[in-house]
Amino acid sequence: MISFQLYLYVAIFILSGLRTLALDKFTAAVYEHPVILANATLEPVSPEDAVALMNKNMDALEVAIKRAAEQGSHIIVTPEDGIYGFRFTRKTIYPYLEDIPDPEENWIPCTDPDRFGPAPVQGRLSCLARKNSIYVVANIGDKKSCHSNDSACPSDGHYQYNTNVVFDSEGKLVARYHKFNLFTFETTIFDYPKEPEFVTFNTPFGKFGIFTCFDILFHDPAVVLVSKFQVDTILFPTAWMNVLPHLTAIEFHSAWAMGMGVNFLSANTHNTSSDMTGSGIYAPTGPRAYHYDMETENGHLVIAELNSHPRLSPTYSGAVNWSAYASTVERFLSEEQDFTGMIFYDEFTFTEITKHEGNYTICQRDLCCHLSYRVAEKREDEMYVLGAFDGLHVVEGQYYLQICTLVKCRSTNLTTCGEPVTTAQTTFESFSLSGTFGTSYVFPEVLLSGIHLAPGEFQILSDGRLVSENGTSKPVLTVTLFGRVYEKDGSTTSIPTNVPQHL
Repeated sequence: MISFQLYLYVAIFILSGLRTLALDKFTAAVYEHPVILANATLEPVSPEDAVALMNKNMDALEVAIKRAAEQGSHIIVTPEDGIYGFRFTRKTIYPYLEDIPDPEENWIPCTDPDRFGPAPVQGRLSCLARKNSIYVVANIGDKKSCHSNDSACPSDGHYQYNTNVVFDSEGKLVARYHKFNLFTFETTIFDYPKEPEFVTFNTPFGKFGIFTCFDILFHDPAVVLVSKFQVDTILFPTAWMNVLPHLTAIEFHSAWAMGMGVNFLSANTHNTSSDMTGSGIYAPTGPRAYHYDMETENGHLVIAELNSHPRLSPTYSGAVNWSAYASTVERFLSEEQDFTGMIFYDEFTFTEITKHEGNYTICQRDLCCHLSYRVAEKREDEMYVLGAFDGLHVVEGQYYLQICTLVKCRSTNLTTCGEPVTTAQTTFESFSLSGTFGTSYVFPEVLLSGIHLAPGEFQILSDGRLVSENGTSKPVLTVTLFGRVYEKDGSTTSIPTNVPQHL
């Protein structure tokens, strides 16, 4: 008979082993992939030709996955559209789609490839995960047959979804997410899921949630995954077209991680002709590693270490009251005349920053933005403005914004303020930006000359100030507090027509 003391020793040994399996830190990888695009055709290609094109892209992903695993990565994220590209109609994308089962089916495609019908892409991704002992995140297309008794069934008899899949280190399908917020042209190719999906899964190195590209600008599922499901890390395949000054990939994705208090793994498609670049590994305290390249067409692997549970880290600052400081400050009087200008089709109210140092306030509707600053030298050939926007953005989606921004103008002509700028020469020795925000969802951005981030060079105070006491390593393009008022997204307004695609 085994003694009670021996039982106790065995139990302690097992519990100790379980604790060692739970990792405090993990190594993450994201791969920015220059996707090989299909030829634009009006008729679908054969299934064999579709698989051949996807295999060419997966050959490149395979190299990245192996390199990431060899460098100790526990998980790798690959881009949206990274396996078949984006030159499709609803009809021509169909040969590229597979039936992706519910992860509750407990399926390892690598060892049981025919269980749910032909699935060569899922099979190969599963084997890449299994053979390299790494979690693999990819974006592919899902197809689901439907019948006439389903009133929403499309006329071609099936649904098709923009879909993220996750295979664990054994090659098992552990997550499937159907994109909920389709970007403009996607609506002619893919179907909306009937309800937003809140997809999470647990690992020895934290709890993960997943969504795709345009989803990040909306409440469901992005905010819910953090606020309700308490995920530690977001996985984010994207095909992100950069829009200066506030919506470049590295800028906004790092700001979202900081504003929401989560790790964020962003893998972008690389296609400079479509302004697609910018991938990174971001923590709530700032970027751990990122990549931005508009000069070449090369892919790039980014690897960095993260805390598995970032909100438990001693460096995590916790909740921020984004209006606390600004609401107590008297409005700084300015001698300058306010004027209006456009940033990404939104009409901002601006005031020019004219002095070597000073305090400025600009207001629009319920939002007042306060800036205190000092520059090393007030250059005559560069102009900066402080801007405020409080309203519904209505181009390529409707979403309500409150934005406070210090932004460099393209020239010394006031009419150029708000236009895209990539370089600057003015060095700020210090700055503090705050606003009377009506939302708790505010994302802090600092973008420097040459499209660089500023890790460790600014901080967010609990009273809602974005401050840099010692300046930045490079000249400033923009310092921004980008607020989202989700409950006002349904506001009515006229929507401009004939506006070009940008995001």
